[in-house]
Amino acid sequence: MSLTKETFNFLKDLSKNNNREWFNANKERYLIAHENAISFADELIEQMKKHDDIETPNGKKSLFRIYRDVRFSKDKSPYKNHFSGSLKRAGKLLRGGYYFHIEPGNSMIASGFFQPEKDDLLRIRQEITADATPLRELLNNTTFKNTFGVLQGEQLKTAPKGFDKEHPDIDLINYKNYYVVSKFSDADAQQPDFAKKVSERFQVLRPYLNYFSEVLTTDENGLPLD
Repeated sequence: MSLTKETFNFLKDLSKNNNREWFNANKERYLIAHENAISFADELIEQMKKHDDIETPNGKKSLFRIYRDVRFSKDKSPYKNHFSGSLKRAGKLLRGGYYFHIEPGNSMIASGFFQPEKDDLLRIRQEITADATPLRELLNNTTFKNTFGVLQGEQLKTAPKGFDKEHPDIDLINYKNYYVVSKFSDADAQQPDFAKKVSERFQVLRPYLNYFSEVLTTDENGLPLD
């Protein structure tokens, strides 16, 4: 399933005319573009179910609202200039999720752990401190690197409290987020097999997500959490 040229044109025009008057005058264009995004997400879910357990029931449920929350933002533009959504993995043992973002000139997918909860972040750091080899092997895998590059996210300037700043794996311990990103061109997103291509890239992440799932569902001794 591809995203249409009309969808990208709508998002381009919305970016230049981000106000309620223009949006209301172009509501029909929005509805058509929104349905296109839903159809893409529906097909993506079906593709993803071939290699992962996806809890998100359908494309419509996966999409985030296009309306921005401007209460605490200096930017008062009422609408996002993109379509985006997420797919949740099923069950407590499958951690992590999948994010997709459709925007002219900035379409991407991402996965991993963005702003993890305090306890999860501590558990990740404990595991890396004990043995970072499995994570480094995943990050250095050729296919993984060619698809997603390197870890993204903010890093501390010094060691987290309670961790040795001289630890040989402090570069990984200092991360506050553990996610990765892969980008697509507008032309890629308008190809008929786009949902399949996105699913294939997400599949490359399975060993990465499985590693974190095991870490976050066990204690420091490797025993399952209650």
